Amino acid sequence: MLRDDINNAVKEAMKAKDERKLSTLRMVNSTIKNADIDARGQGKPPLSDADLLGVFQKMIKQRQESVELYDKGGRAELAAQEREEIAVISAYLPKQMSEDEVKTAIADAIAETGAAGMKDMGKVIAVLRAKYAGQMDFGKASGLVKAALSG
Repeated sequence: MLRDDINNAVKEAMKAKDERKLSTLRMVNSTIKNADIDARGQGKPPLSDADLLGVFQKMIKQRQESVELYDKGGRAELAAQEREEIAVISAYLPKQMSEDEVKTAIADAIAETGAAGMKDMGKVIAVLRAKYAGQMDFGKASGLVKAALSG
């Protein structure tokens, strides 16, 4: 499904002569193909849409790190280019959850798993990943889960 959306967007970007969007979408397609090849090498099927969301989040995170470096280095034009790429890739992610929604989801996952302490953190994160892939930053969520389980 996501692959079809991206391929259709590539065609639209070509017709509109939107070079930034076109190059970004081609890069996304290339990354997807590389991830599929890696999966096939490990004996796994091609990536599902849920797996692709993780790939997209990784791509966005890489670009956010680049933006920080470019801003520090005084390279505003490169930082702007990375921000444009982030915007294009983000369009294929589901709406991100607010901090309150994340806290509610964590509380629900803790109740669902019966987590009692830090040793159960993996179970809680696994439930969150299964239900909310692409909708929350698991780096931040991990800290919130840790705080909820220790306090």
